[in-house]
This record gives sequence, C-alpha cells and structure tokens, in this order.
Amino acid sequence: MPKGYWVSAYRTISDPEKLAAYNKLAGPAVAAGGGRLLVRGGRVVAHDAGFAERTVLIEFDSFEQAVAAHESAAYQEALVALSDGVERDFRIVEGID
Repeated sequence: MPKGYWVSAYRTISDPEKLAAYNKLAGPAVAAGGGRLLVRGGRVVAHDAGFAERTVLIEFDSFEQAVAAHESAAYQEALVALSDGVERDFRIVEGID
C-alpha cells in the first residue's frame, strides 16, 4: 500500500506567533494521526517558481491515513490557531508503492 505525505511549502510567514501556536497543536495531532516528521525547515534550494522558505514533509503509512489526520478535530484546531499567520501551499500526496 502506498504511503501518504503532507507537503507544506510556505510562501510567507507573516505572524510567527500564530505559527508557534499552530506548531504546539499540530505536532501532537500529527503524531496521534500516525504521521512522522521527515522535514521541518532547514536548508532549501528553490528552482523554477519555488520559494526558498520553510518546507515541511510528513509521512503516513497510507494516503487515507494522511487525509484522516488532516480532517481530525485536533488538527482542525491547529489550523484555527494558524489562521492567516502564513501563506503556504499544502498538499496531501500519495507515494509510489
């Protein structure tokens, strides 16, 4: 069964305090949903139309598990805390089996 991944590419971080509040809630929500953090921040080399800003990659055992974790009440609470504090491209993608 293919794994599922959350991919977040941040364009701008306009409110670091909202991002910090989100991180406090999102970390436990992701872990409870079975997610494993592979990349958070660090060095980025952007090409084409990419942005060299914060990037996050989280792995789940399946695509369905990744979708369910995003829809969970705990993660939705984290999104409320984040609100308009960032602009990001967030995707849930299926890996190759």
